[in-house]
Amino acid sequence: MGLSGILIALAFLMFMAFRGWSILLLAPVAALMAAALSAEPLLANWTQIFMPSAAGFIAQFFPLFLLGALFGKLMDDSGSVRAIARLMTRRLGPRRAILAVVLAGALVTYGGVSLFVAFFVIAPMGLALFRAGEVPRRLLPAALALGTSTFTMSALPGTPAIQNAIPMPFFGTDPFAAPGLGIIASVVMFTIGMGWLTHAHRRAHDGDEGFEGCIRRDPVQQGKLRGLASTASDFDPAEIDRGSRSGDTPPVWVALVPLGVVLAANLILSQFLLPRMDTAWLAAPRWGGVQLSDVAGVWSVAVALALAIVVLTLLNRRRLTGLRLTVEAGANASVLPVMSVASLVGFGAVIATLPAFDLVRDWVLGTPGGPLVSLAVATNILAALTGSASGGMSIALESLGPTYLQIARDAGIDPGLMHRVAVMSSGTLDTLPHNGAVVTMLAVSGCNHRKSYLDIVMVAIVSALAALVVVIALGSVFGSF
Repeated sequence: MGLSGILIALAFLMFMAFRGWSILLLAPVAALMAAALSAEPLLANWTQIFMPSAAGFIAQFFPLFLLGALFGKLMDDSGSVRAIARLMTRRLGPRRAILAVVLAGALVTYGGVSLFVAFFVIAPMGLALFRAGEVPRRLLPAALALGTSTFTMSALPGTPAIQNAIPMPFFGTDPFAAPGLGIIASVVMFTIGMGWLTHAHRRAHDGDEGFEGCIRRDPVQQGKLRGLASTASDFDPAEIDRGSRSGDTPPVWVALVPLGVVLAANLILSQFLLPRMDTAWLAAPRWGGVQLSDVAGVWSVAVALALAIVVLTLLNRRRLTGLRLTVEAGANASVLPVMSVASLVGFGAVIATLPAFDLVRDWVLGTPGGPLVSLAVATNILAALTGSASGGMSIALESLGPTYLQIARDAGIDPGLMHRVAVMSSGTLDTLPHNGAVVTMLAVSGCNHRKSYLDIVMVAIVSALAALVVVIALGSVFGSF
Protein backbone atom coordinates (compact mmCIF):
# COMPACT_ATOMS: atom_id res chain seq x y z
CA MET A 1 0.00 0.00 0.00
CA GLY A 2 3.01 2.30 0.53
CA LEU A 3 3.77 2.81 -3.17
CA SER A 4 0.07 3.19 -3.96
CA GLY A 5 -0.12 5.79 -1.20
CA ILE A 6 2.66 7.82 -2.82
CA LEU A 7 0.92 7.70 -6.20
CA ILE A 8 -2.45 8.61 -4.67
CA ALA A 9 -0.90 11.56 -2.84
CA LEU A 10 0.78 12.79 -6.04
CA ALA A 11 -2.46 12.45 -8.00
CA PHE A 12 -4.36 14.33 -5.29
CA LEU A 13 -1.76 17.12 -5.26
CA MET A 14 -1.79 17.50 -9.05
CA PHE A 15 -5.59 17.38 -9.42
CA MET A 16 -6.35 19.81 -6.61
CA ALA A 17 -3.60 22.24 -7.68
CA PHE A 18 -5.11 22.30 -11.17
CA ARG A 19 -8.47 23.07 -9.59
CA GLY A 20 -6.90 26.17 -8.05
CA TRP A 21 -6.36 25.09 -4.44
CA SER A 22 -3.37 26.60 -2.67
CA ILE A 23 -0.15 24.56 -2.60
CA LEU A 24 0.44 25.90 0.92
CA LEU A 25 -2.43 23.71 2.09
CA LEU A 26 -2.25 20.92 -0.48
CA ALA A 27 1.40 19.98 0.07
CA PRO A 28 1.15 19.15 3.79
CA VAL A 29 -2.23 17.45 3.30
CA ALA A 30 -0.82 15.29 0.48
CA ALA A 31 2.27 14.50 2.54
CA LEU A 32 0.16 13.39 5.51
CA MET A 33 -2.06 11.38 3.16
CA ALA A 34 0.97 9.49 1.85
CA ALA A 35 2.24 8.94 5.39
CA ALA A 36 -1.15 7.68 6.57
CA LEU A 37 -1.46 5.23 3.67
CA SER A 38 2.03 3.97 4.54
CA ALA A 39 1.06 3.53 8.22
CA GLU A 40 3.66 6.14 9.27
CA PRO A 41 3.22 8.59 12.19
CA LEU A 42 1.46 11.73 10.97
CA LEU A 43 2.50 14.43 13.40
CA ALA A 44 6.14 13.34 13.37
CA ASN A 45 6.18 13.49 9.57
CA TRP A 46 4.67 16.95 9.63
CA THR A 47 6.78 18.58 12.35
CA GLN A 48 10.05 16.64 12.09
CA ILE A 49 10.37 16.08 8.34
CA PHE A 50 8.02 18.34 6.38
CA MET A 51 8.65 21.56 8.28
CA PRO A 52 12.47 21.34 8.64
CA SER A 53 12.81 20.62 4.92
CA ALA A 54 10.50 23.49 3.95
CA ALA A 55 12.32 25.81 6.36
CA GLY A 56 15.67 24.72 4.96
CA PHE A 57 14.59 25.67 1.43
CA ILE A 58 13.43 29.08 2.64
CA ALA A 59 16.70 29.61 4.53
CA GLN A 60 18.69 28.87 1.37
CA PHE A 61 16.68 30.60 -1.32
CA PHE A 62 14.48 33.31 0.21
CA PRO A 63 17.13 35.99 -0.53
CA LEU A 64 16.92 35.13 -4.24
CA PHE A 65 13.11 35.12 -4.28
CA LEU A 66 13.03 38.43 -2.38
CA LEU A 67 15.65 40.24 -4.46
CA GLY A 68 14.40 38.77 -7.74
CA ALA A 69 10.81 39.87 -7.15
CA LEU A 70 11.93 43.31 -5.95
CA PHE A 71 14.17 43.78 -9.00
CA GLY A 72 11.36 42.74 -11.34
CA LYS A 73 8.89 45.15 -9.73
CA LEU A 74 11.35 48.06 -9.87
CA MET A 75 12.07 47.33 -13.53
CA ASP A 76 8.34 47.33 -14.21
CA ASP A 77 7.38 50.42 -12.24
CA SER A 78 10.33 52.45 -13.56
CA GLY A 79 9.17 51.78 -17.12
CA SER A 80 12.40 49.93 -17.97
CA VAL A 81 10.71 46.77 -19.23
CA ARG A 82 8.42 48.86 -21.43
CA ALA A 83 11.42 50.77 -22.81
CA ILE A 84 13.14 47.52 -23.79
CA ALA A 85 9.97 46.11 -25.34
CA ARG A 86 9.48 49.33 -27.34
CA LEU A 87 13.09 49.12 -28.53
CA MET A 88 12.38 45.70 -30.00
CA THR A 89 9.13 46.99 -31.49
CA ARG A 90 10.84 49.90 -33.23
CA ARG A 91 13.83 47.92 -34.46
CA LEU A 92 11.98 44.86 -35.74
CA GLY A 93 8.50 46.21 -36.44
CA PRO A 94 5.25 44.38 -37.30
CA ARG A 95 6.88 42.34 -40.09
CA ARG A 96 8.99 40.56 -37.49
CA ALA A 97 6.49 40.73 -34.64
CA ILE A 98 7.14 37.17 -33.42
CA LEU A 99 10.91 37.71 -33.24
CA ALA A 100 10.40 41.05 -31.46
CA VAL A 101 8.32 39.40 -28.70
CA VAL A 102 10.77 36.51 -28.32
CA LEU A 103 13.85 38.74 -28.09
CA ALA A 104 12.19 41.23 -25.72
CA GLY A 105 11.18 38.41 -23.38
CA ALA A 106 14.62 36.81 -23.58
CA LEU A 107 16.48 40.04 -22.88
CA VAL A 108 14.55 41.03 -19.77
CA THR A 109 14.35 37.55 -18.22
CA TYR A 110 18.05 36.81 -18.82
CA GLY A 111 18.72 40.12 -17.11
CA GLY A 112 16.86 39.00 -13.98
CA VAL A 113 13.27 40.16 -14.48
CA SER A 114 10.62 37.66 -13.35
CA LEU A 115 8.88 35.98 -16.25
CA PHE A 116 5.48 37.00 -14.83
CA VAL A 117 6.46 40.67 -14.91
CA ALA A 118 7.57 40.12 -18.51
CA PHE A 119 4.21 38.51 -19.39
CA PHE A 120 2.13 41.42 -18.18
CA VAL A 121 4.32 44.10 -19.78
CA ILE A 122 5.29 42.49 -23.09
CA ALA A 123 1.90 40.89 -23.91
CA PRO A 124 0.05 44.21 -24.59
CA MET A 125 2.84 45.38 -26.89
CA GLY A 126 2.93 41.98 -28.52
CA LEU A 127 -0.79 42.18 -29.20
CA ALA A 128 -0.36 45.57 -30.86
CA LEU A 129 2.51 44.25 -33.01
CA PHE A 130 0.64 41.10 -33.96
CA ARG A 131 -2.45 43.14 -34.91
CA ALA A 132 -0.39 45.49 -37.09
CA GLY A 133 1.46 42.62 -38.74
CA GLU A 134 -1.66 40.44 -39.16
CA VAL A 135 -0.06 37.68 -37.10
CA PRO A 136 -2.64 35.37 -35.45
CA ARG A 137 -3.21 36.19 -31.81
CA ARG A 138 -3.09 32.46 -31.01
CA LEU A 139 0.71 32.46 -31.60
CA LEU A 140 1.43 35.11 -28.96
CA PRO A 141 1.46 32.75 -25.93
CA ALA A 142 4.01 30.52 -27.68
CA ALA A 143 6.19 33.53 -28.55
CA LEU A 144 6.07 34.63 -24.91
CA ALA A 145 6.94 31.10 -23.78
CA LEU A 146 9.94 30.81 -26.11
CA GLY A 147 11.37 34.16 -25.03
CA THR A 148 10.82 33.91 -21.29
CA SER A 149 10.48 30.27 -20.23
CA THR A 150 12.97 28.21 -22.23
CA PHE A 151 16.64 28.97 -22.87
CA THR A 152 16.88 32.02 -20.59
CA MET A 153 15.37 30.03 -17.72
CA SER A 154 17.30 26.78 -17.93
CA ALA A 155 20.15 26.83 -20.45
CA LEU A 156 21.98 30.14 -20.89
CA PRO A 157 24.99 30.20 -18.54
CA GLY A 158 24.69 32.68 -15.70
CA THR A 159 20.94 33.14 -15.84
CA PRO A 160 19.69 34.45 -12.48
CA ALA A 161 16.48 32.39 -12.73
CA ILE A 162 15.67 30.58 -9.49
CA GLN A 163 15.70 27.27 -11.39
CA ASN A 164 19.38 27.79 -12.17
CA ALA A 165 20.12 28.45 -8.49
CA ILE A 166 18.41 25.44 -6.92
CA PRO A 167 21.03 22.80 -7.90
CA MET A 168 23.98 24.89 -6.67
CA PRO A 169 23.96 23.85 -3.00
CA PHE A 170 23.45 20.19 -3.95
CA PHE A 171 26.27 19.97 -6.50
CA GLY A 172 28.58 22.75 -5.26
CA THR A 173 28.26 24.55 -8.59
CA ASP A 174 27.76 28.15 -9.72
CA PRO A 175 25.33 29.83 -12.16
CA PHE A 176 27.73 29.29 -15.07
CA ALA A 177 27.81 25.49 -14.82
CA ALA A 178 28.58 23.76 -18.16
CA PRO A 179 28.54 27.06 -20.11
CA GLY A 180 29.39 25.59 -23.53
CA LEU A 181 26.65 22.99 -23.30
CA GLY A 182 24.22 25.65 -22.08
CA ILE A 183 24.93 27.84 -25.10
CA ILE A 184 24.48 24.90 -27.50
CA ALA A 185 21.19 24.01 -25.79
CA SER A 186 20.02 27.63 -26.11
CA VAL A 187 20.73 27.62 -29.84
CA VAL A 188 18.78 24.37 -30.24
CA MET A 189 15.77 25.71 -28.32
CA PHE A 190 15.75 29.04 -30.13
CA THR A 191 16.17 27.46 -33.57
CA ILE A 192 13.42 24.87 -33.12
CA GLY A 193 11.07 27.34 -31.43
CA MET A 194 11.50 30.10 -34.01
CA GLY A 195 11.37 27.55 -36.81
CA TRP A 196 8.00 26.29 -35.60
CA LEU A 197 6.55 29.77 -35.06
CA THR A 198 7.73 30.89 -38.50
CA HIS A 199 6.19 27.79 -40.06
CA ALA A 200 2.90 28.31 -38.17
CA HIS A 201 2.77 31.96 -39.21
CA ARG A 202 3.41 31.07 -42.87
CA ARG A 203 0.64 28.47 -42.83
CA ALA A 204 -1.75 30.95 -41.23
CA HIS A 205 -0.85 33.56 -43.84
CA ASP A 206 -1.40 31.09 -46.67
CA GLY A 207 -4.78 30.24 -45.18
CA ASP A 208 -5.77 33.93 -44.92
CA GLU A 209 -5.89 33.74 -41.11
CA GLY A 210 -5.60 37.21 -39.64
CA PHE A 211 -5.00 38.55 -36.16
CA GLU A 212 -8.28 37.46 -34.60
CA GLY A 213 -7.61 33.77 -35.12
CA CYS A 214 -8.02 33.03 -31.43
CA ILE A 215 -11.34 32.98 -29.60
CA ARG A 216 -11.13 35.02 -26.45
CA ARG A 217 -11.52 32.83 -23.40
CA ASP A 218 -13.54 33.64 -20.34
CA PRO A 219 -11.44 35.50 -17.77
CA VAL A 220 -9.46 33.19 -15.50
CA GLN A 221 -10.52 33.39 -11.89
CA GLN A 222 -7.91 35.48 -10.07
CA GLY A 223 -7.60 33.07 -7.16
CA LYS A 224 -6.97 30.08 -9.41
CA LEU A 225 -4.48 31.96 -11.56
CA ARG A 226 -2.62 33.20 -8.51
CA GLY A 227 -2.38 29.76 -6.96
CA LEU A 228 -1.07 28.13 -10.12
CA ALA A 229 1.29 30.96 -11.02
CA SER A 230 2.91 31.20 -7.61
CA THR A 231 4.46 27.74 -7.89
CA ALA A 232 5.83 28.41 -11.39
CA SER A 233 7.90 31.53 -10.77
CA ASP A 234 9.30 33.86 -8.12
CA PHE A 235 6.62 36.56 -8.42
CA ASP A 236 3.09 36.67 -7.03
CA PRO A 237 0.90 38.02 -9.89
CA ALA A 238 -1.47 39.62 -7.38
CA GLU A 239 1.20 42.31 -6.81
CA ILE A 240 1.71 43.19 -10.48
CA ASP A 241 -0.70 46.17 -10.42
CA ARG A 242 0.25 47.36 -6.95
CA GLY A 243 2.97 49.85 -6.21
CA SER A 244 3.40 53.05 -8.21
CA ARG A 245 4.01 52.59 -11.92
CA SER A 246 5.67 55.47 -13.76
CA GLY A 247 3.89 56.91 -16.78
CA ASP A 248 7.29 57.75 -18.25
CA THR A 249 9.89 55.39 -19.70
CA PRO A 250 13.65 55.85 -19.32
CA PRO A 251 16.13 56.02 -22.19
CA VAL A 252 17.00 52.57 -23.47
CA TRP A 253 20.54 52.68 -22.08
CA VAL A 254 19.15 53.41 -18.61
CA ALA A 255 16.80 50.43 -18.92
CA LEU A 256 19.60 48.12 -20.06
CA VAL A 257 22.26 49.07 -17.50
CA PRO A 258 20.67 47.17 -14.53
CA LEU A 259 20.41 44.02 -16.65
CA GLY A 260 24.08 44.35 -17.52
CA VAL A 261 24.92 44.81 -13.85
CA VAL A 262 23.19 41.54 -12.96
CA LEU A 263 25.07 39.57 -15.58
CA ALA A 264 28.47 41.22 -15.06
CA ALA A 265 28.38 41.11 -11.26
CA ASN A 266 27.22 37.49 -11.28
CA LEU A 267 30.09 36.53 -13.61
CA ILE A 268 32.78 38.45 -11.70
CA LEU A 269 31.67 37.23 -8.28
CA SER A 270 31.18 33.56 -9.16
CA GLN A 271 34.22 33.13 -11.41
CA PHE A 272 36.81 35.52 -10.00
CA LEU A 273 36.17 37.19 -6.63
CA LEU A 274 34.56 34.51 -4.46
CA PRO A 275 36.93 31.65 -5.48
CA ARG A 276 39.90 33.83 -4.47
CA MET A 277 38.55 34.69 -1.01
CA ASP A 278 39.79 32.98 2.13
CA THR A 279 36.59 31.39 3.42
CA ALA A 280 37.99 28.68 5.70
CA TRP A 281 36.08 30.32 8.54
CA LEU A 282 32.83 29.00 7.04
CA ALA A 283 33.70 25.56 8.44
CA ALA A 284 33.13 26.82 11.99
CA PRO A 285 29.89 25.65 13.67
CA ARG A 286 28.80 29.27 13.93
CA TRP A 287 28.40 29.40 10.13
CA GLY A 288 26.90 25.95 9.75
CA GLY A 289 30.11 24.09 8.99
CA VAL A 290 29.80 24.63 5.22
CA GLN A 291 32.23 25.11 2.37
CA LEU A 292 32.30 28.01 -0.06
CA SER A 293 30.89 25.79 -2.81
CA ASP A 294 27.75 25.31 -0.71
CA VAL A 295 26.90 29.02 -0.69
CA ALA A 296 28.93 30.74 -3.42
CA GLY A 297 26.27 30.36 -6.10
CA VAL A 298 23.51 31.88 -3.99
CA TRP A 299 25.87 34.63 -2.79
CA SER A 300 26.88 35.66 -6.32
CA VAL A 301 23.29 35.86 -7.61
CA ALA A 302 22.05 37.67 -4.48
CA VAL A 303 24.82 40.28 -4.56
CA ALA A 304 24.36 40.78 -8.31
CA LEU A 305 20.64 41.42 -7.87
CA ALA A 306 21.25 43.72 -4.90
CA LEU A 307 23.76 45.80 -6.86
CA ALA A 308 21.39 45.99 -9.81
CA ILE A 309 18.57 47.16 -7.53
CA VAL A 310 20.76 49.99 -6.19
CA VAL A 311 21.83 51.05 -9.69
CA LEU A 312 18.27 50.83 -11.01
CA THR A 313 16.92 52.93 -8.16
CA LEU A 314 19.58 55.62 -8.56
CA LEU A 315 19.10 55.87 -12.32
CA ASN A 316 15.31 56.04 -12.06
CA ARG A 317 14.76 57.93 -8.82
CA ARG A 318 12.71 60.61 -10.57
CA ARG A 319 10.44 58.01 -12.16
CA LEU A 320 9.98 55.95 -9.00
CA THR A 321 7.81 58.53 -7.29
CA GLY A 322 6.16 55.92 -5.05
CA LEU A 323 9.32 54.03 -4.19
CA ARG A 324 8.07 52.74 -0.85
CA LEU A 325 4.91 51.33 -2.44
CA THR A 326 6.89 49.71 -5.24
CA VAL A 327 9.39 48.16 -2.81
CA GLU A 328 6.58 46.92 -0.61
CA ALA A 329 4.76 45.33 -3.56
CA GLY A 330 7.99 43.70 -4.78
CA ALA A 331 8.81 42.30 -1.37
CA ASN A 332 5.27 41.00 -0.88
CA ALA A 333 5.39 39.38 -4.33
CA SER A 334 8.17 37.04 -3.17
CA VAL A 335 6.39 35.56 -0.15
CA LEU A 336 3.73 33.31 -1.67
CA PRO A 337 6.06 31.81 -4.34
CA VAL A 338 8.84 30.91 -1.89
CA MET A 339 6.36 29.47 0.59
CA SER A 340 4.60 27.49 -2.15
CA VAL A 341 7.80 25.92 -3.47
CA ALA A 342 9.02 25.30 0.09
CA SER A 343 5.80 23.40 0.76
CA LEU A 344 6.47 21.24 -2.29
CA VAL A 345 9.97 20.60 -0.97
CA GLY A 346 8.50 19.53 2.38
CA PHE A 347 6.13 17.20 0.57
CA GLY A 348 9.04 15.67 -1.32
CA ALA A 349 11.02 15.20 1.89
CA VAL A 350 8.18 13.24 3.48
CA ILE A 351 7.81 11.08 0.37
CA ALA A 352 11.56 10.40 0.35
CA THR A 353 11.52 9.02 3.92
CA LEU A 354 8.68 6.57 3.33
CA PRO A 355 9.76 2.91 3.08
CA ALA A 356 8.13 2.51 -0.34
CA PHE A 357 10.28 5.29 -1.79
CA ASP A 358 13.16 2.81 -1.99
CA LEU A 359 11.28 1.19 -4.87
CA VAL A 360 10.95 4.54 -6.63
CA ARG A 361 14.63 5.33 -6.05
CA ASP A 362 15.74 1.95 -7.39
CA TRP A 363 13.53 2.36 -10.45
CA VAL A 364 14.83 5.85 -11.20
CA LEU A 365 18.48 4.98 -10.63
CA GLY A 366 18.04 1.87 -12.74
CA THR A 367 16.79 3.80 -15.76
CA PRO A 368 18.80 2.69 -18.81
CA GLY A 369 21.29 5.26 -20.09
CA GLY A 370 23.21 6.10 -16.95
CA PRO A 371 22.93 8.77 -14.24
CA LEU A 372 22.38 11.71 -16.59
CA VAL A 373 19.36 10.02 -18.15
CA SER A 374 17.93 8.88 -14.81
CA LEU A 375 18.34 12.39 -13.36
CA ALA A 376 16.55 13.81 -16.39
CA VAL A 377 13.72 11.28 -16.08
CA ALA A 378 13.23 11.87 -12.35
CA THR A 379 13.20 15.67 -12.68
CA ASN A 380 10.92 15.62 -15.72
CA ILE A 381 8.36 13.40 -14.03
CA LEU A 382 8.23 15.46 -10.84
CA ALA A 383 8.12 18.77 -12.72
CA ALA A 384 5.24 17.41 -14.79
CA LEU A 385 3.31 16.19 -11.75
CA THR A 386 3.72 19.43 -9.82
CA GLY A 387 3.40 21.76 -12.81
CA SER A 388 6.43 23.59 -11.46
CA ALA A 389 10.02 23.56 -12.69
CA SER A 390 11.42 24.77 -9.38
CA GLY A 391 9.11 22.59 -7.30
CA GLY A 392 9.73 19.42 -9.29
CA MET A 393 13.49 19.89 -9.33
CA SER A 394 13.57 20.71 -5.62
CA ILE A 395 11.73 17.49 -4.78
CA ALA A 396 14.04 15.46 -7.03
CA LEU A 397 17.23 16.94 -5.59
CA GLU A 398 15.99 16.92 -2.00
CA SER A 399 15.42 13.18 -2.20
CA LEU A 400 18.08 12.08 -4.69
CA GLY A 401 20.60 14.95 -4.90
CA PRO A 402 23.22 13.42 -2.54
CA THR A 403 22.90 10.10 -4.34
CA TYR A 404 23.49 11.69 -7.73
CA LEU A 405 26.42 13.70 -6.41
CA GLN A 406 28.07 10.51 -5.14
CA ILE A 407 27.36 8.76 -8.45
CA ALA A 408 28.93 11.70 -10.31
CA ARG A 409 32.06 11.51 -8.14
CA ASP A 410 32.37 7.76 -8.54
CA ALA A 411 31.87 7.93 -12.33
CA GLY A 412 34.06 10.98 -12.85
CA ILE A 413 31.12 13.12 -14.06
CA ASP A 414 31.53 16.87 -13.61
CA PRO A 415 28.88 18.13 -11.13
CA GLY A 416 28.41 21.09 -13.49
CA LEU A 417 27.04 18.71 -16.08
CA MET A 418 24.63 17.24 -13.53
CA HIS A 419 23.59 20.81 -12.66
CA ARG A 420 22.81 21.71 -16.28
CA VAL A 421 20.91 18.48 -16.94
CA ALA A 422 18.81 18.95 -13.79
CA VAL A 423 17.92 22.56 -14.64
CA MET A 424 17.05 21.79 -18.25
CA SER A 425 15.01 18.75 -17.21
CA SER A 426 12.94 20.90 -14.88
CA GLY A 427 11.96 23.18 -17.77
CA THR A 428 10.49 20.61 -20.14
CA LEU A 429 7.43 18.64 -19.01
CA ASP A 430 6.56 21.27 -16.41
CA THR A 431 4.84 23.11 -19.29
CA LEU A 432 1.70 21.00 -19.11
CA PRO A 433 -1.82 22.52 -19.26
CA HIS A 434 -1.97 23.02 -15.48
CA ASN A 435 1.32 24.95 -15.33
CA GLY A 436 0.88 28.44 -13.91
CA ALA A 437 2.96 30.08 -16.61
CA VAL A 438 0.82 28.48 -19.33
CA VAL A 439 -2.41 29.63 -17.70
CA THR A 440 -1.03 33.15 -17.29
CA MET A 441 0.27 33.42 -20.86
CA LEU A 442 -3.11 32.37 -22.22
CA ALA A 443 -4.93 34.80 -19.95
CA VAL A 444 -2.84 37.88 -20.81
CA SER A 445 -3.00 37.02 -24.53
CA GLY A 446 -6.76 36.48 -24.59
CA CYS A 447 -6.40 32.90 -25.83
CA ASN A 448 -7.39 29.39 -24.81
CA HIS A 449 -5.75 25.98 -24.61
CA ARG A 450 -7.60 24.64 -27.65
CA LYS A 451 -6.23 27.27 -30.01
CA SER A 452 -2.77 27.97 -28.58
CA TYR A 453 -1.50 25.02 -26.55
CA LEU A 454 -0.06 22.99 -29.46
CA ASP A 455 2.25 25.88 -30.35
CA ILE A 456 3.33 26.18 -26.70
CA VAL A 457 4.12 22.46 -26.68
CA MET A 458 6.31 22.77 -29.76
CA VAL A 459 8.35 25.76 -28.56
CA ALA A 460 8.54 24.99 -24.83
CA ILE A 461 8.45 21.18 -24.58
CA VAL A 462 9.64 19.73 -27.89
CA SER A 463 12.48 22.24 -28.28
CA ALA A 464 13.54 21.82 -24.64
CA LEU A 465 13.48 18.01 -24.86
CA ALA A 466 15.54 18.12 -28.06
CA ALA A 467 18.09 20.40 -26.40
CA LEU A 468 18.20 18.12 -23.35
CA VAL A 469 18.92 15.10 -25.55
CA VAL A 470 21.74 17.01 -27.26
CA VAL A 471 23.28 18.04 -23.92
CA ILE A 472 23.11 14.52 -22.49
CA ALA A 473 24.62 13.07 -25.68
CA LEU A 474 27.44 15.62 -25.85
CA GLY A 475 28.06 15.45 -22.11
CA SER A 476 28.25 11.66 -22.16
CA VAL A 477 30.87 11.75 -24.93
CA PHE A 478 32.89 14.89 -24.21
CA GLY A 479 32.07 15.65 -20.58
CA SER A 480 31.23 19.11 -19.30
CA PHE A 481 32.44 22.19 -21.15
